[in-house]
Amino acid sequence: MILGNLASSVGNVVGDITGLNKPSKNTITGSVVIVKKNVLDFTAVHSTVADSLFELLGNQVSLQLVSAENTDHANENGGKLGKLAALEYWNLTYTPLLAGDDSLYKVSFEWDEEFGIPGAIILRNNHTAEFFLKTITLENVPGEGRIHFICNSWVYPDRRYKKPRIFFSNKTYLPHETPAALRKYREEELQVLRGDGTGQLKTGDRVYDYALYNDLGDPDKGADLARPVLGGSARYPYPRRGRTSRPPSKTDPKTESRLFLPTILNVYVPRDEQFAHLKLSDFIAYNLKGLVNQIIPLLEAFVNYTPNEFDSFKDVDNLFFNGLPLPTDLINQVANNIPLEMMGEFFRSDGQQLLKFPVPKLIEADRSNPFAWRTDEEFGREMLAGLNPLLIQLLKEFPPVSNLDPQVYVNQDSSITKQDIEYNLDGLTVEEALSRKRLFILDHHDTIMPYLQTINEYTEAKTYASRTILFLRGDGTLKPVAIELSLPKMEEDKIGCVNKVYTPAEHGVEGWFWMLAKAFVNVNDSGHHQLVSHWLNTHAVLEPFVIATNRQLSVVHPICKLLHPHFRDTMTINALARELLINANGIIERTFCPGKYSLEMS
Repeated sequence: MILGNLASSVGNVVGDITGLNKPSKNTITGSVVIVKKNVLDFTAVHSTVADSLFELLGNQVSLQLVSAENTDHANENGGKLGKLAALEYWNLTYTPLLAGDDSLYKVSFEWDEEFGIPGAIILRNNHTAEFFLKTITLENVPGEGRIHFICNSWVYPDRRYKKPRIFFSNKTYLPHETPAALRKYREEELQVLRGDGTGQLKTGDRVYDYALYNDLGDPDKGADLARPVLGGSARYPYPRRGRTSRPPSKTDPKTESRLFLPTILNVYVPRDEQFAHLKLSDFIAYNLKGLVNQIIPLLEAFVNYTPNEFDSFKDVDNLFFNGLPLPTDLINQVANNIPLEMMGEFFRSDGQQLLKFPVPKLIEADRSNPFAWRTDEEFGREMLAGLNPLLIQLLKEFPPVSNLDPQVYVNQDSSITKQDIEYNLDGLTVEEALSRKRLFILDHHDTIMPYLQTINEYTEAKTYASRTILFLRGDGTLKPVAIELSLPKMEEDKIGCVNKVYTPAEHGVEGWFWMLAKAFVNVNDSGHHQLVSHWLNTHAVLEPFVIATNRQLSVVHPICKLLHPHFRDTMTINALARELLINANGIIERTFCPGKYSLEMS
């Protein structure tokens, strides 16, 4: 027994000396997919040269494994950290020239059994320029095989961050299921994304924080451009947007100062929320034509000698068939006021310097009948196939009733009668049409009425609240059978209304009244689509969820992974909309009838 113990002890000593008793060390290889900044931005050539020089000086892109299994007391019980490893052959790896093409790099990590399975990777960019990190893949990890990290994030130079960037493996954990070794890093990452609520946020920051809509007005340019702060008050409790914390305006400390061309494209949103290169080009292409009357007043004066209105239907046709010619001196002024990347989308490439809009299919199909849009059939078809069909509702009660607050409003129900519509119901009575589900309504009464008096008195627009009754015909088309237009009328201390019902007519004064009634319905429908169905229900409503998700749900949370694809580009397009579209005297205010009250109404 003594000899056996002695032999065992000697064996242990020899094992320590030879290293046979030490945990076996292995190498884990990995691949890293990156898009360099100069691939997306040709003006960043200088950064490429600087990065190459930094590589030669030893300032490399380094990665460090974080254990998901074993903690380190010296690391505040966070996961054990592996040794630093650098991306290999940065200067020798081919960099593609086309936007969207990737560069593939190799990396090798030291690993031993005591480390366990990696669950995260800390990455430090010691170069001078940011790059877009797409994925990291570890191969042949003992006990695990391949581990994939989906990153899809811009990584700025490490000196820009208070804490180095960390990326978690492509696994999901509820908070209580998160491995103990990763909880510290999970919470630290959320703290970074929440920020501390102070300071102006700048390009490259990753902070998701809330702010009120106090960036729509421009009171420094005049009282007519001042707008109320939306959100945070009894009258306007909502909405919320992403915080930028630009300095306040000079004349109103509650209103945030504004950006101007060409810096508008630099409005702050967290870097990973910004448009991709191709998406930015699409945004410019689709929206810049709407800026014709915004860039400089001279352009507006040239485009239309009677601003804010068309002189004839020929003026409308010219938008589609001939375009708008712009003189050379005007082009030079425009070029000095918009970013370079916008120029290619703003002017035609054939040298004719025209602004031209696509021809509507209805007109393109029959150039000999430019008024085909006036028929009731086309009115119903466009309503159903157009921008706002979900607002068409099955009519369940006749006549239609209002849901406005009876403490404020009185006598708001419809005055449309059976006699107004039954002769257009293909032989059915109103009761039969209702029971067979063939009567529908497009109701813009309750939405418009609360703002109608303000719009008509304090803006250039004049409009009505409207209700449109539609009949489903045997051929499956919708036919308008009555339109009710309403104006507000004070009845003691409550708001009542005066209704006028119009029915289909083709000739004489009644025909023109009917056409105008349909026009007012289209005005209301297009405005409701843009301000409520579109801006409010798809853009404004979603932004607080984008912010809350990033502040409260870690990237490894399963709900975060499910929601993230649906959030793409939302914060950026909302921020640009507040600068270009829904701002004071912006495109929305100038083209929709609520005017300066558009966002309050929304």
